[in-house]
Parts: sequence; structure tokens; C-alpha cells
Amino acid sequence: MKRTTWLLAIAATLLAAAPQASAQSIADFYRGKTLRMMIGYGPGGGYDLYGRLVARHLGKYIPGQPNIVPQNREGAGSMRAAIYIYNAAPKDGTVIGTFSRSMSVAPLLQEAPFDASKFSWLGSVSTDVNVCMTWHTSAVKTWDDMLTKPSKIGGLGAGADPDIFALMFKNVFGAKLQLVSGYPGTNDVALAMERGEVDGMCGLSWSTVKTRHGDWLAGNKVNIPVQAGLHRENDIPDVPLVMDLVKSPEQAQIVRLILASQEMARPFVAPPGIPEDRKRALIEAFLKTMKDPEFLAEAQKMKADVNPVSAGEIDRLLADVYKTPKDVVAKAAKAITNTP
Repeated sequence: MKRTTWLLAIAATLLAAAPQASAQSIADFYRGKTLRMMIGYGPGGGYDLYGRLVARHLGKYIPGQPNIVPQNREGAGSMRAAIYIYNAAPKDGTVIGTFSRSMSVAPLLQEAPFDASKFSWLGSVSTDVNVCMTWHTSAVKTWDDMLTKPSKIGGLGAGADPDIFALMFKNVFGAKLQLVSGYPGTNDVALAMERGEVDGMCGLSWSTVKTRHGDWLAGNKVNIPVQAGLHRENDIPDVPLVMDLVKSPEQAQIVRLILASQEMARPFVAPPGIPEDRKRALIEAFLKTMKDPEFLAEAQKMKADVNPVSAGEIDRLLADVYKTPKDVVAKAAKAITNTP
């Protein structure tokens, strides 16, 4: 009887200490480690700006305070980074990343070797609205011009925002644009636009326009014919919103599916299947970072929008999106396919 009582007492002590031990094990795991932040685009663009901004502040809120090193892993509109994080990255919580918001619906709309609903979503820094823009010398200045005047629009590759949105305007609304794809990044498209190689680009975040190309706006160097999002951007109230331009319920469903990812404009993820306690720690660290005064002050200085979306909100959004009827999904997928 005494032996039984002694064993029960030990078990009770271990159970009582379990939460503390688990929390300690997270700190022990991360202490002294380097956590890699994979960024799906090259240096200088909007995703790179947000990725490095988060990397500078996130570590202090992860137990053990690991060092965070950003690594650019550009290619195929950030599909390369998404594939790496999902399939090849260690599933131990030492790799996180950020990639195009469109990756969240890529498995529905194109071939993608991952299930976006299974990523360990940490949250998003903001929601956003994409815009189409043309250089001031282009004949295409308004939405009506996009529908009636031929133009060349720069793109990166299948699955990238500039390609998806250009093709949506072409195939759903009949815009007379030719997609010129294959540029390494949006900065390269911007240079091509300035040189007159293309008229402009679609699918560029309004937050990126403000942070990276404020001189264009100040100097009236660009036209903004249309904005693409589920909500209107207050900074450009006179620019038509794509959801106000749809002509039928089915067209609205197609466009809404394509635009769904806009609600998680600057997403951050870890691979699927990481230990649950480390996943929770990373999610909590991300939420705390979004409220950190130093982070917010730096974001304001950089003119980076901070309007956080939680991991739970992203999970619920994707659960709803992945219930879209198959016939609507098929039509949306066809709408963003670049066919002659």
C-alpha cells in the first residue's frame, strides 16, 4: 500500500509540473538556435520588406529568443518558397516564411504540390487591396481604357499576383491586355514600365505602392484604373472597385474566390506538422509582435500597413474558401490561365 501511495504521489507531482516542463522545453529548444525566415521574393519588394520587418522583432517573443535570419527564396511567383516550406523544410519549428497571398488558394486554382489549409498559419500583418497601374505615358489610364485599348502588362509567372490579376481582368472582364510574363520580381516589372517595355502591371499591393513607389504617386507618374479587393481602399476612393464591376452572381463568385487571399495580404507560415506546442508559441509570438511598440514605430516609419489577421481567422477563411462549389472553382481556375 505504501509503495502504491508513493507511486501515485510521484505521478501527481509529474502531472502538476508538466505544463511548466513543456513551456521550459520550448525555450530550451529555441535558445541559441537560428530560425530561418524564408521570403518568397527577391530583395526590395513588398514581401521582402514585411518579411525582414517581422524578422527583426519576432524573435524576442519566441521562448528562448532565437536569432531569426531572413533568406530570399524567390521563383515562380513565390511558389518555390511555398513548396519548400510545405515539403522540404524541417518540421521542427526552425523554419517559417512568407510568400504570395495567392498561394493560399493556389491548390484550388492551379496545380500546386501542397494543401494550403494544412500550413501552420501564424497570421498576417495586414489585409490589403491590389491595384492595376499604368505608366503616365500609356494610353490606358482608366477602367474603360483597359476594356477598349490594347496594353502590355508585366507578369512574373503562373501563380504570382501580377499574373493572376491581369488574367482575371482579361478573361473575366474582357480587358484588352497582353500579359508579358517572366520578370523575376515586381521591381523588374516596375523598371520595364518606366522604360516603356510594358504599359504597366496589375496585382501590386497598394501598401507596396505607398511604401516603395510613393514618388510615383507624388509625381503623378502612374494611372490607377482599378482596385481589386473585397473592400475598398480608403486612400483611393475614386478608383473603381472590381466587386462593383461584376455583371452576374456567377461572375461575383468567381472574382470573390480569386480575391479571397487579399484578406490575408502579408501571411506568415510554418510547415505543416510541427509540434503543437511550438506552433502555439510561434502564433503567440506573432500576435505579440503585431502589438510591439518598436515594431509598430518601425512599420510607421517605413509606411508599412499593420492591420493584423490572426491565425484563427486565416484558418476559418480557408475552410470557407475550400467549400466553394467545384464548378465555380473550375471557372475561376480557367479565368487565371494564360491561354492564347
